[in-house]
Amino acid sequence: MEYFIARPIKFTCVIDCGVALDPEITKNSIEGGTVWGLGAAFKSNITFKNGRTVESNFHNYQIAQMYEIPPIEVHIVNSSTKALGGTGEVGPVTLVPAVANAIFAATGKRYRSLPLSRHGLRLV
Repeated sequence: MEYFIARPIKFTCVIDCGVALDPEITKNSIEGGTVWGLGAAFKSNITFKNGRTVESNFHNYQIAQMYEIPPIEVHIVNSSTKALGGTGEVGPVTLVPAVANAIFAATGKRYRSLPLSRHGLRLV
C-alpha cells in the first residue's frame, strides 16, 4: 500500500542563535536547511553496487523540487545574549525528526529509516 503525504501549507522556523550579525543570511541558512531536510527525509538516497555509488549526479539522485516546497517563514529570537552564535546545519538536523514525529502522531506508525519514499511516503 502506498501512502502520500500532503505538502504542508508552510513551515514556521524559530531560532535563537545568539547575535545574528546578518539576519538575512541567518534566515537563508535556515530556509536552505529546511529544503535540504525535506529532500533528505523523503527523497535523497545513495545506493551502492560493487563497492561504488550508483547515483552519479542529479539525473539519478533525487532532491526536493521547488514546487514541492511550501513557503518558509523564519523568526530570529532575540535572547538578549551578547555572545555570537551560529546556525550551522540546524535546518536539516531538526526537520527530519520533526517530520517523522508528525507522521507518527498522524498515523501511529514509526519510520526509522530514510528516505521515507522507501516506505511509500511521498511529497505531493
